[in-house]
Amino acid sequence: MIQNTPIVNSNSLTNYQKLVIFILAITQFTVVLDFMIMSPMGDILMKSMDLSTSQFGIAVSAYAFSAGISGLLTAGFADKFDRKKLLLFFYIGFTVGTFLCGLAPNYHLLVAARIVTGLFGGVISAISMAIVTDIFALQQRGRVMGFLQMGFGTSQVLGIPIGLYIATHWGWHNAFIWIAIMAAIIAVVIYLRLKPVKDHLLIQRDRGALQHLWRTFAKRKYRIGFLTTALLSIGGFMMMPFGSAFAINNLKITELQLPLLFMVSGICALIVMPMVGILSDRIDKLKIFSIASIWMMIMAIIYTNLGPTPLLVVMLLNLLMMSGVMSRMAPAMALITALPGPEDRGAFMSINSSLQQIAGGIAAAIGGMIVVQPTRYSPLEHYNTLGYIMVVMAVLNIFMLYRVKKLVGNAEVPKAGDIQVVEGI
Repeated sequence: MIQNTPIVNSNSLTNYQKLVIFILAITQFTVVLDFMIMSPMGDILMKSMDLSTSQFGIAVSAYAFSAGISGLLTAGFADKFDRKKLLLFFYIGFTVGTFLCGLAPNYHLLVAARIVTGLFGGVISAISMAIVTDIFALQQRGRVMGFLQMGFGTSQVLGIPIGLYIATHWGWHNAFIWIAIMAAIIAVVIYLRLKPVKDHLLIQRDRGALQHLWRTFAKRKYRIGFLTTALLSIGGFMMMPFGSAFAINNLKITELQLPLLFMVSGICALIVMPMVGILSDRIDKLKIFSIASIWMMIMAIIYTNLGPTPLLVVMLLNLLMMSGVMSRMAPAMALITALPGPEDRGAFMSINSSLQQIAGGIAAAIGGMIVVQPTRYSPLEHYNTLGYIMVVMAVLNIFMLYRVKKLVGNAEVPKAGDIQVVEGI
């Protein structure tokens, strides 16, 4: 039985809400891992396939572009169906796409498989965010976002080191097959344990999918949220794909040491993200975001200008930089998800995720054009330029989130009539 319960001011979580967080977190873990593993395997792929930096940038951006297009195409339908069914449909497609990546025999088929994976995987985050806004009150969402962002940390602590070990010893194909097997198991968990989320269907006003899409995009405050999210992606997406190649060829980290570098960053995420999420529910979200952004800007400039550096120093500086990067996401997304009304949440999250992915795809492609590697084993050139671009984008991010906070206004207090789905309680 589905009960419609008004959002209340209590910060406590029900047992079912905790179960939802767990399901969405493990789902997010595989999606993030599938995307993130392209970066640490970048040096392996570039050497094994003899790829240039621009070609590798295209391989990364292929996922992002297809994910963005898929999100726009499905945005009009996102509020027309039970969110559980949507999540399960796209997650199964994502699983199949990841299997295809593991079977790809060459660069061109790998890019094609990444496009298929992106078509399905790029929508999953948006659906998850819509489920979060349906089930959790705003004063709970900072904490929830913090736990969901732990998927990023867990993928680095467990996923990426294991994936790199598999790729190093048994080939990069098997790293994707391993992810796909995990995803298939999680799809079964979603089917068995997640209950329908469909109260938003009772308050739909737009008849057609295209009309709903247009009405969502036409709202000025929504467009400001879309732009804010897109700008959040650009700096990171430029740097991330070439992080492992920079560490190996510029910082002189060995391939055996690389998993340790990612593991330390992941442990940092597991500690930092929940703490920042809790603080975001207790302290001004814009203030936390601004402090984290300034810290990230300082560390990005230092890190991207490094030469050959001892492993312990690299680990420390990377940890400090990633702390700033990760501390921005929970407060930013908690504010941005407060913009849409319950009848627009699915469409808003889909468009929001799509523009984020498209912006990230453009950034990865441009990053591949800026960064140059003259020979297969030579240091990357102009990587520090990406750090300076990241600083400029971070300043813009602070300004844009300030505008979002102004639009949210009193949304920190749940609005009358806002509903959440509490099932089986």
